[in-house]
Amino acid sequence: MRDNEFADLADRALAEIERKLEASGLDLDCSPAGDGVLEIEFGDGGRIVVNRHLASREVWVAARSGGVHFRWDGEAWRDTRDGRELMAVLSELVSAHAGTPKNASGKR
Repeated sequence: MRDNEFADLADRALAEIERKLEASGLDLDCSPAGDGVLEIEFGDGGRIVVNRHLASREVWVAARSGGVHFRWDGEAWRDTRDGRELMAVLSELVSAHAGTPKNASGKR
């Protein structure tokens, strides 16, 4: 995969995350914080940062509980350690920060 292909895929993932979180109704603020960086800020001051990492061609998520790296497998962004999908992991992290069982897609 070329750099521009990776950047396009990663940017689409960041845009999808932002769109879903903004529609979720959760008490958070989701906004771009630079080229390829998305910050999710919670009412309690907690924060999750999602960014594309060009050198490794991964999407990185930094949360209170630690960092997770995701690599494109041709169909989805998968955790490099356990293969879980990006949106599923992010939903768990957002729910933990927000203190609600509602996930990033807006479902309970």
